[in-house]
Amino acid sequence: MATPEATQQHAALAGEIRQHDHAYYVLARPTISDGEYDALYRRLLDMEAAHPELVSADSPTQRVGGAPLGEFASARHAVPMLSLDNTYSKDEVGEFVRRVQKLLPGESFEWMVEPKLDGLAVSVRYEAGRLTMGATRGDGETGDDITANLRTLRSLPLRLASDAPAVVEVRGEVYFPTASFERFNRERVQAGEEPFANPRNAAAGSLKMLDARLVAQRPLAIVLYGLGEVHGAPMPATQEATLEWLRHLGFVTPEKVWCCRSEDELMGAIAEMDNLRGDFAYETDGAVIKLNGVAQRARCGFTAKAPRWAMAYKYAAEQAQTRLKSITVQVGRTGALTPVAELEPVSLAGSTVSRATLHNEQEMQRKDIRVGDLVVIEKAGEVIPAVVRVVLESRPSESEVFNFPQKCPECGTRVTRSTRAGGESAGVVVRCANPDCPAQVRGRLEHWCSRGAMDIEGGGEKLVMQLVSSGLVLDVAEFYSLKLAELAALDRMGEKSAQRFLEGVAASRQRDLWRLLHGLGIPEVGARSAKTLARCFECLEDLMHAPVSRLTAIDDIGEVTAAGIANWFGDPQNVKLIHRLKQAGLNFRSALYQPQAALGPLAGMTFVVTGTLPTLSREEATAKIEARGGRVASSVSKKTHYVVAGADAGSKLEKARSLGVAVIDEQELLRLCQN
Repeated sequence: MATPEATQQHAALAGEIRQHDHAYYVLARPTISDGEYDALYRRLLDMEAAHPELVSADSPTQRVGGAPLGEFASARHAVPMLSLDNTYSKDEVGEFVRRVQKLLPGESFEWMVEPKLDGLAVSVRYEAGRLTMGATRGDGETGDDITANLRTLRSLPLRLASDAPAVVEVRGEVYFPTASFERFNRERVQAGEEPFANPRNAAAGSLKMLDARLVAQRPLAIVLYGLGEVHGAPMPATQEATLEWLRHLGFVTPEKVWCCRSEDELMGAIAEMDNLRGDFAYETDGAVIKLNGVAQRARCGFTAKAPRWAMAYKYAAEQAQTRLKSITVQVGRTGALTPVAELEPVSLAGSTVSRATLHNEQEMQRKDIRVGDLVVIEKAGEVIPAVVRVVLESRPSESEVFNFPQKCPECGTRVTRSTRAGGESAGVVVRCANPDCPAQVRGRLEHWCSRGAMDIEGGGEKLVMQLVSSGLVLDVAEFYSLKLAELAALDRMGEKSAQRFLEGVAASRQRDLWRLLHGLGIPEVGARSAKTLARCFECLEDLMHAPVSRLTAIDDIGEVTAAGIANWFGDPQNVKLIHRLKQAGLNFRSALYQPQAALGPLAGMTFVVTGTLPTLSREEATAKIEARGGRVASSVSKKTHYVVAGADAGSKLEKARSLGVAVIDEQELLRLCQN
């Protein structure tokens, strides 16, 4: 047992190291040499080895992470994390300013302009000054609990200043510093690994790793710029004061911000940032414009998806010209054929580009893209750049129109064309109708192994290619009958790598139902709708036998998705696959299942909140509804039970009346919550 003297020495040494960490990682002003720091750190390690009871979660030694997780738990945000409306047009920025002026007639106000970091948005919660939880944005209401990974970030304090409030939730962006990213990619290439496409992908991929010890090896950093829930201290009155308070608490905030008092100053700040952003330690793709006054923000309110008091102006994407050498057509896991431009390598946005997506047959025809053309390519945050247009005046005289293949380039099956309706995905889809097409088989296997599905590390393109070509795995169930000797015999595999992959396969047997549903690749069922289904069905068998009418009664499950689910489970081949997965010991039950009887008086009811309520903020009203089992949707539909309308309710109120949806006020909502 540590003596009081040892306990005091440990606390003093840990506090000294925290101060040095803050000076180095937050202020960028180191106060001692690396050798001196290492000596202090070793003393702390030795002290904690001699007295393990002194180790606490916020000790500087606990940055390296513990044992790997099976999967991330869900974390609900106390205050929703909304996204921002964005634009590439300065005219629309001016329109945004005038809209806010109409919402605040006669008032004077200021704008804050901050860099829009190209990273991963997170929320970090502190209680009694200690870091207790960190989460991704997710769907805005619920994200992944990545606390263990965030603890590894040296620029994120594990303990706040002594005057920190009882609860404070801070919002910000995790990023891969540009210089560190380039060095990290060089090391990956030297180790024979695939380089990351861009810093954002590297940051997002790192935070989604289940082993925090691996995350600790990556030089991630964080910038904080906003607040969520706060208890025990008054909320700062302005964004400017918020940033000052965050710095006082020990956080890194944006290195350059502008406070503007007019539209002209605002436009000037946007232009100035464009000139400076190349010198920032992180990549930026735009400027975030925020109303400075917090009380004025509350009066502006929110739309269904974003605050009315903020928006992002995105700088024009970088472009380059190069020659299109050839066009290849790839076949995805659903059989859809996608054309890809093979280009003469060209430098774009800091990397060499040799391929670009052509999207689909219709897009190629609309832009009249041909082999041999000089084309303009653009990289606007996408992993694969896109061909924007053809430089027609440079077109070779002998160029020919590209004829889209009538047969699958992988298996030779004649393609089909079907019309897909709705939104950005509308149009004619060219598809290989052969479900046993090798490209589709490979796509389904890679999707099953992906992090968003069954999360089997190592199940990428190269391994899957070998598994399919050797005949070892032709559907996802066959992963679970693989033998070590079979895997180790594959080219460049080795027994150690094979064993690690099989351990990942074994661990995937216990994944939650929503991951299995996503991994199966059911049409229109992505991760979000898979979670929705997992909340409504206790086990896979219940979902398999659910009629379409029950599926369409679920919020977020439309008629097209419901029909796709029913058709998929109605296919005898898919039923056989499910049976084989069950025999392989996979988990078919849902940890997300929420029996309606246990959810409170508003169970099964969907609400939409619009306008300004007399006493409740929109977040408070949402919290009350959800705490009693109800659900708050962003838009009004026939499935909506009640629209809670306050002052200045707009189009949602009109839509509710046109659909015959019940409209109630705050008082009636509170009465329903008490029943």
